[in-house]
Amino acid sequence: MKAGIIAAGEGSRLRNEGIGLPKPLVPVDGTPLIERLIRTFIRHGITEIACIVNEYSLDVKRFVDECRFPVKISFVIKTTPSSMHSLFALAPLLRNERFLLSTVDAIFREEEFTSYLRYSEKRDSADGVLAITNFIDDENPLYVEIDAEQRIRSFSKTESSQWITGGLYVFSPGIFDEMENVRLKKIARLRNFLGHLVEHGYVIEGFPFSKMIDIDHVRDLDTARRWIAEVNGNGQNSTRYEGGDFGVR
Repeated sequence: MKAGIIAAGEGSRLRNEGIGLPKPLVPVDGTPLIERLIRTFIRHGITEIACIVNEYSLDVKRFVDECRFPVKISFVIKTTPSSMHSLFALAPLLRNERFLLSTVDAIFREEEFTSYLRYSEKRDSADGVLAITNFIDDENPLYVEIDAEQRIRSFSKTESSQWITGGLYVFSPGIFDEMENVRLKKIARLRNFLGHLVEHGYVIEGFPFSKMIDIDHVRDLDTARRWIAEVNGNGQNSTRYEGGDFGVR
């Protein structure tokens, strides 16, 4: 399976809180977000990765190139207005087969990620399988209504279920057939694109994770650090985010 990484956001909330690094290079538990994600993908057999970064974050591409990961990593350099536009910009690199898509700042349990990929590989009849979680610590969550078969029936910005999206998606390339339709409808965000897919009969399923964290604020870094230490069973090798080499101005 190929993988796509959306890393084209500005990270404005982190920057406004004093973080001087591009979000993909911000370390969590000592490892930059993008490196953490790529190494997880490699451990799970991903052999090709397409990544989009904005024109002001070329340090991210240089960092990844210098890591010399043992898989092919292609970059799209483009400043986009939303994650949906970033996904569409990656389409030429992803549209030939089923693919994994991730935001750059998703933090999750690796064993659950393993189960998620295994489940997704068996669900050929589904056009998409989304990671969902009932851990809600997001200022703008996207709520998910699922039925008994785990099929997603609707999305909502208001609290309507115990589940929200978690930043990991496995998609059939058939979703790209809707690109022109959503452009004509002036749909502008990934969450609205997901709703469009469900409304137009695409089979989108949810796969539950116990906990997922996305990094939007400095406090999220400490939340992630504490949780990683808990998952690992100890607090060793976890450093509180206090600036210095972490790029705080």
